[in-house]
Amino acid sequence: MNITQSFYDNLASHYDKLFLDWQSATHEQALILSKLFKNNGFDYTARILDCACGIGTQAIGLASLGYNVTASDISDGEITEAKERAAKNNLKIRFEHADFCDLSETFSEQFDIIIAMDNALPHMLSKSALNSAVKSITNRIVTGGIFVASIRDYDALLMDKPPYSPPYIHKTDKGQRVSFQTWNWNDDHYKLIQYIIDDEKTLQISKFECEYRATRREELTSLLISNGCSKVVWLFPEETGYYQPIVIARK
Repeated sequence: MNITQSFYDNLASHYDKLFLDWQSATHEQALILSKLFKNNGFDYTARILDCACGIGTQAIGLASLGYNVTASDISDGEITEAKERAAKNNLKIRFEHADFCDLSETFSEQFDIIIAMDNALPHMLSKSALNSAVKSITNRIVTGGIFVASIRDYDALLMDKPPYSPPYIHKTDKGQRVSFQTWNWNDDHYKLIQYIIDDEKTLQISKFECEYRATRREELTSLLISNGCSKVVWLFPEETGYYQPIVIARK
């Protein structure tokens, strides 16, 4: 088991604490993605694969809007959590364990849209690993289909290499939850520690560690083009309402 699998397996039961209201967030993010899909010529009949589904934040939201959603992840812990949440929402979603660097091992079919949200691609710690992921993903998209992903704005972050992320403070009826990350940089890599502090009835502190490689937009754009995409467009939070930059690549 690699560091990414361990990170998400351990984080799975705590992931929703990163949101003030996870259920509302699934709906809000689904509306943003649905608008992007429609702007690119797709309707609710589109076959969607969320190849880094986590606990189902995007997959569940999109399925609740009526999309045909398949979801996969490398973390069995997160898939288990996502299945339970889909069942609670009375949604039918196909879930599979799959590494997005080798999607053809799990999926023989192709999809109209593949998504990988919430900074999933920068878990690839080298350009060759990122290229393998992009190649795997684009190979499972039909001609004319699109890949939609979000990553942090590393073009800006690499200028200053901040040592931490601003905290999220969520007031609850029992107290508050605080979450933040520390970032220990080594060139364009950084070790991340995610802290979640539950200060409600009792004080609980959780800590999760992982590693990322800061991926510049130019590099990802180049890899998408070289792996068969004909057009790559970047959209920013002020344009979409999503909290990270989003790339849309047309195959």
